[in-house]
Order: sequence, then structure tokens, then C-alpha cells
Amino acid sequence: MIRYADLLETLGLINETLTATIVIVSVSILLYNLTRDTHDRVARTSGLVLLCVTIAYMADMFVLLEPGERYLPVWLRFQWIGISFIPATLLHLSDALLATTGRPSRGRRKLAVRVAYGVGGTFTALALFTDGVLSGPVAPRFPYMQAGPLFPVYVVYMLVVGTFAFVNVLRARRRCLTRYTRRRMTYLLVVFLAPAWGIFPYSLLGGLGNEGETTLLVVLNLANLVVMLMLIFMAYPLSFFGSEKPDRVIKAQLLEFILRGPLTASAVLAAIIFVPRATNILGVDGETILPFVAVGIVLLLQWSITLMLPFLERWLIYTADQQRAQWLQHLGERLLTQADAAQLLESILAAICDLLRVPTAFVAQVEGDGAHLVQVVGELAPSSEALTAPELSSWVNGNADSQPEAPLKQVQELWLWRSYWLMPLRSMRTAQSGGEPPILGILGVWARAPEPDLASEEHEAFERLAFQAARVLEGVLHQAEVFVILEGLASQMDAMQHLRGVSRYGHVQQMPEPTEAIISDPKFTRLVREALRDYWGGPKLTESELLRLNVVWREAEEAEDRNPVRALRTVLTRAIENLKPEGERSLTTTEWILYNILEMRFLQGRKVRDVALRLAMSESDLYRKQRIAIEAVAKQIAEMERATLSRAQAAPRTLSAEENTGEPAQAVNARDV
Repeated sequence: MIRYADLLETLGLINETLTATIVIVSVSILLYNLTRDTHDRVARTSGLVLLCVTIAYMADMFVLLEPGERYLPVWLRFQWIGISFIPATLLHLSDALLATTGRPSRGRRKLAVRVAYGVGGTFTALALFTDGVLSGPVAPRFPYMQAGPLFPVYVVYMLVVGTFAFVNVLRARRRCLTRYTRRRMTYLLVVFLAPAWGIFPYSLLGGLGNEGETTLLVVLNLANLVVMLMLIFMAYPLSFFGSEKPDRVIKAQLLEFILRGPLTASAVLAAIIFVPRATNILGVDGETILPFVAVGIVLLLQWSITLMLPFLERWLIYTADQQRAQWLQHLGERLLTQADAAQLLESILAAICDLLRVPTAFVAQVEGDGAHLVQVVGELAPSSEALTAPELSSWVNGNADSQPEAPLKQVQELWLWRSYWLMPLRSMRTAQSGGEPPILGILGVWARAPEPDLASEEHEAFERLAFQAARVLEGVLHQAEVFVILEGLASQMDAMQHLRGVSRYGHVQQMPEPTEAIISDPKFTRLVREALRDYWGGPKLTESELLRLNVVWREAEEAEDRNPVRALRTVLTRAIENLKPEGERSLTTTEWILYNILEMRFLQGRKVRDVALRLAMSESDLYRKQRIAIEAVAKQIAEMERATLSRAQAAPRTLSAEENTGEPAQAVNARDV
């Protein structure tokens, strides 16, 4: 038979676990919101709600840790910071939700929010420094406070403010036009008041003696359990506010965050609380085995989440209509980067050297101006510059199979060039279509004999390895084309995500148009410098704020592909060309220095040391003059932007809704159509 003391102790442990779990959940969701978009009003105000919940339950947790008679009343009063302000934060959040759906405050709701915060601050001061709201503490086995004469006033304040907040969320739900936003707002409406009644001080409703401790603990445990689940449930609809990402991405990130963060932490916390109470676990004391149990729980949960997460995502997020999005999500795992290609080619060349027992092998890629070294194993004699030799250039630029004037001698499938045997690497895709496959590259191995003397086994293995090298080269070329396409789509996708974010909850805002503010910003020169450094591709170019310039979008509209990134590259090139002096180019003349630096460093992509040698200057001097040259480019782009703005302002424009009717333009609502 369960003893009363054991039941009371078990309920206390459950209450301690749930209280700490709520702190973990609220802090986790608060940090999650801070990592998304702190500029969004809903995200900020929801953070204030979570902060109040965290303060209240953190104080409860310290009370359960028995801080002693000196600090017990301090923590019991400290939690009233969260309790006093929770109604005001909920009203503030409801006002932000209503404004997000296209119903901004005309002054009355803002005034009500400020008054609510003022009243909350008053109750906080009364709870911390007087006995007007609460007094005590009363400390049988479970310490609590007693209600003061002003506690009923707080109850009325919470009910009134909570009712108005609930009505605001209900109005916001009615303004949601799509079934998705309406459904999410319904979820939020159901759990909206959970933080308020979850941290409500039930112990102040009446004096509880020892006979009431069990009832109080049962009520608190049920309330804590419901609050914990509702906080998690509340995080789902709130995560869509302030985010421009697709819904599937938001769901996937939130799901993984909940599983790896609050769930894992709560499981470890439960083990820390309950395991030491066990006097014997398989013959070992509970406190002794606790570290191993905690580590085992972390490892087991992370392993289980890694295995189960793909199935959960397919079941909850990536349904039948999202399969393509999931395939794109894993595209990065399949891409072959330059580093991956270099590593693969190095292993292939090492295998060839081991197979043929030669010291050197290399792969060169064939381009319009000849062959360029990609990877080499061993010492390439005499040097990589030998690949630009006239006889080799004429060979790779022609047909290697039928070029009678080629100076290279062919023996079977190999050609003899200096101290190497060469094999052309051809495109696999073109060969399968029946056409004449072009040469993608050259596979060269050190000639171990005047003419190829490969045995049948060596010849077969060598052909397989050459085929693999050709596939790697072809994969790099094809994926480079994919990167060019994705580079152009990146800025367009960013624009679509912005539209998704601003129109998600029932109203459509105008896309922010580029203004002169960006070229007047002190960081404008830095933006130009970063874009020039990533001139041939990189995040500083594809995600640059310079893409918002009117001159860039005008250039993109005039281009056939309408690619903003390429348009920005064109604008940068034009700005550099505007600095080009007249007359014949010189590498040493003073007026050509800035243009030469810009053209060699960024348009040609040469290294600093190479440019310094060609221009006969030190590297420190080059960096100083390069800084001046970039500032000149920034001035050129600023002049181009101002000229574009001037032309746009001089052109006839269409009257807006406000100018045409004389009335303010309102958010479009489907019910008004």
C-alpha cells in the first residue's frame, strides 16, 4: 500500500521535473525566436511572453530546491515579475497579431498596452516590496504565499486584460483569408491564454494546510503538464511570423529543434532528478551511476532522432506534393565541389601510379586557350607551364584521333609527348548519343618506356581508371552549369520568399524599392569591395545588398536571362571600364595604375603577388592603391544609381490608389472584392 509520505514525495518530484522542464522549453523557444528575426513585432512580443513564463517557473524551481528561510520569500516574490507582466505581454502579442493581419492600431490599442504594462509594473512593485498583494510565506512541506488585500484586484486585472487579448486574437483569426493561416491562428487561439493560467498563483486562492498539499500538488502537476504541451504547441504557429522561409522549412527546423533541444534536455533532467532517489540499480548506488545514465540518454536520444527524423519529416512535412523540395534539400550532399573533384582525381591518379609503377601522373582540363592542370601526383617535369606548349595546344584544340599534322605520335590509344603517355578524356554523355565526343581533358602518366608496353590486365585497369577521371571532369563541368543557373535564381527566390513573408497573414505589402539610402550608407564601399572579391561567384555577390539597386534591376530587365546576379556583375564591370584611361594601355603609367589593378585583380582573378610583379610594385603598395581603386568604383556605381533614379523620376508614372481616389490605400481583403 502506498504511504501518504511516499505519494507526497512522488508528486513533489514530478512537480519539480515539470517545473524545470517548462523552464527548459520556454528558454529554448525564446532562444529559437531570437535566432530567426528579431525585427518582426510578433517574434519580439512572443519573446516577452516566454520571458515572463521563464521568470515565474525559474523562481518556482529555486523554491523547490529549498533555498532556506532567508531566501525563500525572495524567490516567492521574485516570480511575481513574470506573474504581474504576463497579462500585459499577452495583450501586446494580441495587438501585434492583429496588426500583422492588416489591422494596425489607431492609438487606442497602443494606449491600452501601455496602461497594462503600467499596471503590471505597479503590481510588481507591490509584490516585491509590500504585503499588499501577497504575504508570508507559509511553509509546511510545500511553501507558498498568502493572498494580500489587493490580490482580488490583480485577479480582475488579469481577467479583463486576458479577455481583451483573447478577443484581439479572435479578430486576427477572422482576418486570415487562407485556410493555412486561419488554421494556424486557430491553434494559437486555443493555447493563447495558457501562459497566463499556467503561472497563476493558485496557492493564493485560499489557505492550504497539510491536508491541502496533495490537492495543490495534483493541480500544479496537471497545470504544468498542460502548460508545457501548450507552450510547444504555441511555438508552431508563432514560428511562421517574421520568417520568409517556406512553410516546409520552418516545420522541419522547428521539429528538429524540439527533438534535439527541449526533449533531450528534459529527458536528462528527469534522470538527474529521479535516478539519485533509487538506492540500488543493478547493485550500484543511484548517485554513482547517474553520470553514465545521463550520457547514455543523450547518446540514445540523438541516435534515435537521427534515425527517426527522416521518417517523421516524410510523415509530417514532406508529403506527396513536397517530394521535389525534399530532393532539392539533399542536393548539396550530391554536389561535386572543386575540392571533392580534386580529392577524387588525386585518388585515381595515385591508383594509376601504383598500377603502372610510375612516379608521376596528372589530369589537365581542356579549355579554349589550351590545357590547364587540375591535379597531379608526384613531380610534374619540367612544370605545369609545359602544358601551354604549342604542339600540345594544337593537339588538344584539334581532333586527337585524326590530325595528320599533329606532332604527337600515337601508339594504340595513347600519344607520346615529351616524357609522358597521354590519353584524351572524352565526354560520356556525347559518346552515348552517337556523336563525336569532344575532349574534356588529358590524362598523362610518366612514360616508363619509349612506347607504351601495357599488359592486358594493366591496359584494362588503366582504361577503367581513365573512364572514372573523365566522369569526374564531366561532372564538374555540368555542375558548374547548374551553379550558374542557381546563382541567377538565388536573388529571384529571395524575392519570392519576401513576398511569402509579407503576405502570409491576409495582407500584401509592397516590395521595398531600392532608394538612394543604400549608396549614402557608409558601408557602401565595403559592399562594393565584397562584391568584387566574389566577382566570379560567392555569397558576397549572390546575396549582396547591391542587388537592390535600381541600376542593377534596370540592367537585368534589359538582359535576355533577367539574371540580377549577372546584372550586378555587368554593373561592376561597367564601373571599372569607366575608370579606363584613353589611349594605349600601359602597365607602368600612373593614370593606368588603378584600372590595371581592378582589371587584373577582379576581372581576371589574378593573385596579389602576380599583379604586384606585373605592375612592378610591392604588395603593401598594391593593397593601398587597390583600396583607392575600389573607392573609385563605388563612386562610379553611386553616380550610375543616381542617374537611373533621375531618369525614373523624370518618366511619367502611374497614380497610386491613394493619389487616384484621394483616400488612403487599404489592405486588400477577399471579402471586399
